[in-house]
Amino acid sequence: MLAAPAMAQNTTDAATTTAATAIAPQRDAFFWLGEINKASLVINTRQGLLDAKLAPHIASGLDTVLRAGDQPGGARPDLVITFEPLLIKAAGVEATLLHAGRSSQDMLATVRAAMYRDRLLVLAAQLRTTTATLRRLAQQYETTIVPNYTNGVAAQPNSYGHYLLGHVAGLQRDSQRLHELYARVDLSPMGTTVLNGTSWPLDRDKMAHSLGFADKVDNAYDASQIAATDLPVEIGALATSIALHTSAFVQDVMVQYAQPRPWILLREGGGNTYVSSAMPQKRNPGLLNDTRTAASMVVTLGVGRAIAAHNIPPGMNDAKHIDENMAVLDRTTALLKRWDRVLNALVIDPKRALEELDSDWTASQEIADVLMREHGLPFRVGHHFASEIVDYAKANDLRPSNFPYAEAQRIFKQTLTEMQVNGGELPMSEAQFRATLDPTAIVMHRATSGGPQPAEMKRMLARTDRELDADGKWIDTHRQTIDRSLASLDSDFQRYLPAK
Repeated sequence: MLAAPAMAQNTTDAATTTAATAIAPQRDAFFWLGEINKASLVINTRQGLLDAKLAPHIASGLDTVLRAGDQPGGARPDLVITFEPLLIKAAGVEATLLHAGRSSQDMLATVRAAMYRDRLLVLAAQLRTTTATLRRLAQQYETTIVPNYTNGVAAQPNSYGHYLLGHVAGLQRDSQRLHELYARVDLSPMGTTVLNGTSWPLDRDKMAHSLGFADKVDNAYDASQIAATDLPVEIGALATSIALHTSAFVQDVMVQYAQPRPWILLREGGGNTYVSSAMPQKRNPGLLNDTRTAASMVVTLGVGRAIAAHNIPPGMNDAKHIDENMAVLDRTTALLKRWDRVLNALVIDPKRALEELDSDWTASQEIADVLMREHGLPFRVGHHFASEIVDYAKANDLRPSNFPYAEAQRIFKQTLTEMQVNGGELPMSEAQFRATLDPTAIVMHRATSGGPQPAEMKRMLARTDRELDADGKWIDTHRQTIDRSLASLDSDFQRYLPAK
C-alpha cells in the first residue's frame, strides 16, 4: 500500500520525460548551433563575405563535427565557446571566418528562440488534444444535469457539458496566448551581434528565413538585451495560466471526494486511485493529487521566470537559462497530458447529481425569475419569497420535490406583508411551482446567448470544432515552415561539401 504514492511520482517523471523528448529529430542547442553555422557559411559565401575557395574545407569540418555529435555518446556542446574548438580542430582556425559579425550573444539568443519555438509547438499540440477531449465530453454530457458551485456552495443547476465548454473557453484563450507568444518568439536575433549590430553587411533576412523564422528582431539592442529576458517571463505567464485552469478543474472534482456520496469520481484502477494503507474503505484519488502537484510546480516555475528577470540590468543571464525555461514548457505539456488522463477517467452519476440538486434548493432563483418575468413581481420580492421558502424547507427537512404547495402560498402572503407590497394569492399554480423547481427544465429553457440550452450548445460545440481545426492547421503550418526551411538550408549546405 505504501508504494502507491511513489508509483504516482514515477508517473509524473515519466510524463515530463515524454514531453521533453517529443521532438524528433533532437533539436537541442548543439543542433541549432550547427544550423547557424551552416547558414553563415551558405549566406556569407553567396554574399562574398567568405572566400568561396575556403567554403568547402570549412563545410567539411563542420559536417564532421555535426556527424560526430550525432553518434551515440558524441560531443554535443551547447555553447559557442565549446562548439568552436571542435570546429577549429576539424577545419583549422580558418573556420572562425564564419564568425564575421557574430557573437555568442546573438547566436545563443537565436538558439534559445528556436528551441522555445519547437517546444511551443509541442505544447500547442497537447493543448489542442486536451481541449478536444473536453469538447468530446461536453457533447457526451450535454444533457447531464449537475450542480454548479459559487463560493464553494451549490448555486445553480447546469449541464455538465456546458460546464466543460466553460473550461474549453479558458483553454482556447490559452491557445490564443500561445499563438501570440509564438509570433514574438518566431523572430531571429542573428546578425545583431552583441547589442548594436556590426560593420559587416550581413543579410539578416536571409539568415532568419534559412532558420525557419518568420522575420528578424528589429532592434539590435532588443534582440539579446531585452527580448531574451522578457520572452521567458511571457512563457512563464502562459504556463501559469494553463496550470491555473488545470488546478481549478481538478479541485472542483477533488471536493467531491469529501462527500459520502459523490456524483463525480475517478474510475478505479489503472493508477487513477489507490487504497489507503490503513483504512480499507478509502480510495484515494492519486491521479488528482498528482495533477494538482504538477500544476503547483508549473505555477512555481512560471512565476519564477519573473522573479529571475526582476531587478537586473538589461542583458544579464539570470532569466536566460535555457534548461530552466524549457522545463517550464515541458512540465506544462506534461501537465496537460495529466489533465487529459483525468478527463478520460471521470465517472459521473447523473441520478446522484439530481439528488444533490433536489436536496440543496439550487433551483430557487428560478422562482424569483418566473414571478418577475411572467407575473410582474419585483425581483427582490420574489427573491425574498424564495429565500423564505428555502429557510422553511431546511428547518423542516423538505426538498423541492416534496415542499407543500400550501406552505408556499402562506409564505407568499407573508412576504407581501413584510415587504409592504399589494397583492393576493401566489400567482403560480401548483403545477407551475413544481415545474419552476425542475433543474432539467431550468437548464433546457435558458434563453441567454452562451447558455446551456440545446441550440446554444450546438452553436458553441460547432465553434469549438472550427477553432480546434484552425489550431491543427496552425501547428502544421508552422512545423512545415521550419522543416522546409531547414531542408532547404541543408540542401544548400550540401553543395559546398567536397565530392566524395
